Amino acid sequence: MIKVDIHVHSCYSKDGLLTPEEIVARCREKGLGALAITDHDTIAGAVAVRDVAPFPVIVGQEVSTLHGEVIGLFLEEEVPRDLSPSEAVACIKEQGGLAGVPHPFDRLRGETLGQRFLKEIAAELDFIECFNSRVTLSRDNGRAQEFAVSRGLPCTAGSDAHSGYELGRAYVEMSTFMDRGEFLERLAQGRIVGNSSPFWVHFFSVYARMRRSLVRG
Repeated sequence: MIKVDIHVHSCYSKDGLLTPEEIVARCREKGLGALAITDHDTIAGAVAVRDVAPFPVIVGQEVSTLHGEVIGLFLEEEVPRDLSPSEAVACIKEQGGLAGVPHPFDRLRGETLGQRFLKEIAAELDFIECFNSRVTLSRDNGRAQEFAVSRGLPCTAGSDAHSGYELGRAYVEMSTFMDRGEFLERLAQGRIVGNSSPFWVHFFSVYARMRRSLVRG
């Protein structure tokens, strides 16, 4: 069994702090056996981490649609932003990826996919993120799990880490996998382990944006 954090951001996200090398070092410290890099609207960070990691790295992307975010895993190409949710999911599926929705019931995030659109694409989804460490209200993670169960969808868990402190605070304990098919099969048999992050971790993202702005200035 390995621990797999299925929602991690690198410095290739505008609000992320961790370099690929720092991510690998932190994963070793925290005993993670695999992870998914899901940067905002790019797969460049995921590819960079995969190139230096001695463990499996899923190339993913947190995609900004017109009505909130979806996640693609096992991607070969970037998914364009500002599509409709259904178009984004179709783009993920066309390249053989897995499509899911992160933090679907988080009431404190503006980028959460609207419930109307979640229901519209539910039949096309491969998973739901049922535990996200950055979700402040625990009931919102609970609602995500209830929705996944009601639709017969596997649950993922992720730290949504933008900093080293957060990495590995949530993960799925599951058997090793070689490809997307094995991942999905073993995900369904996995066990979610999650710790909520304190609200102040969002200031890591604020700091990352400010630092990037100062460097560019």
